[in-house]
Amino acid sequence: MADPRIMPAFEIACPDDWHVHFRDGDVLKAVVPETARSFARALVMPNLLPPVRCDSDAVAYKRRILASVPDEFEFEPLMTLYLTEESEPKLVEAAAVAGTAIAVKLYPAGATTNSASGVRNFDKIAPVLEKMAEIGMPLCVHGEVADEAVDIFDRETVFLERVLEPIRRRNPALKVVLEHVTTREGVEYVLNGGGGIAATITVHHLAINRNIMLSGGMRPHYYCLPVAKRECHREALLSAATSGSERFFLGTDSAPHLKDGKETAVACAGIFTATCAVPCLAQIFDDTGAIDRLEAFASVNGAKFYDLPQNSGKIILEKCELPVEYSKAVSAGDDSIAVFDPGFPIHWKARRCRDKLR
Repeated sequence: MADPRIMPAFEIACPDDWHVHFRDGDVLKAVVPETARSFARALVMPNLLPPVRCDSDAVAYKRRILASVPDEFEFEPLMTLYLTEESEPKLVEAAAVAGTAIAVKLYPAGATTNSASGVRNFDKIAPVLEKMAEIGMPLCVHGEVADEAVDIFDRETVFLERVLEPIRRRNPALKVVLEHVTTREGVEYVLNGGGGIAATITVHHLAINRNIMLSGGMRPHYYCLPVAKRECHREALLSAATSGSERFFLGTDSAPHLKDGKETAVACAGIFTATCAVPCLAQIFDDTGAIDRLEAFASVNGAKFYDLPQNSGKIILEKCELPVEYSKAVSAGDDSIAVFDPGFPIHWKARRCRDKLR
């Protein structure tokens, strides 16, 4: 195979998104096609209202997602369960055995969107975690404490010491994904954490630091949780993503919110990246001189961690001389959802091998 670093177009295995939010209703119908266009599979977060707590919830939600996938795309939603203090080991095991959910998601109560049903007393989830370690079911964690006494820019680092490390010491066989890692400390924890731990990295945390959200005025469409951090942390994420390490893989955390919920006095946390995620990622890897490592990060490492086969389908990445303009918003009912603007030109297009360039 020719060196992709010097090719105007090349193929990689179709990517997976190991962290996505589809919501429900009109928003779900609007955003599912945006993910299905570029990804063969996506790990779907369970923080609906009410949350996805058991296999029947997961089956019903998956059915609604599939109904919104355009006929021209082959796409598989991979479902997760929402962990609460009342979750029962037998129900989690039943979902794993049936294949209706492949992971369980831990939200500290109050840490992010629709996390009120999450965990406050981590001792209460010990039986579920023990069962998950026994059956090999991964735990996906929103890695922030929800303690108002802790500065919002420090909540990931505090979570590692206060919550995650004790959980892993008690359950050394538990597979853990530190979702949307945002700090240098988080990267170092994963690199030095021994077996069974990995991390997802988002496109937006690779592209922006906190200045773009705060400098010159508050820009709510760049507000997410965990929040973007200092430039030194973005550089650590970029180094991890482009390193080739199997411990890091793509999870966009694409999180749609209607315009009315973002452009308000108390803005919702979330950045919707699905529309331009893969081209933006290609631009970032290209600018870093690591385009040859994009396939491992986007298409290989996550599948290995979740013990799933690599996608047989391919996606074509084409480099363009002129910047490519992507939609600035996606319509959803009577409102719209803003699409992520990375703040730099994107010179890449992505398409499934059988699809026409758009």
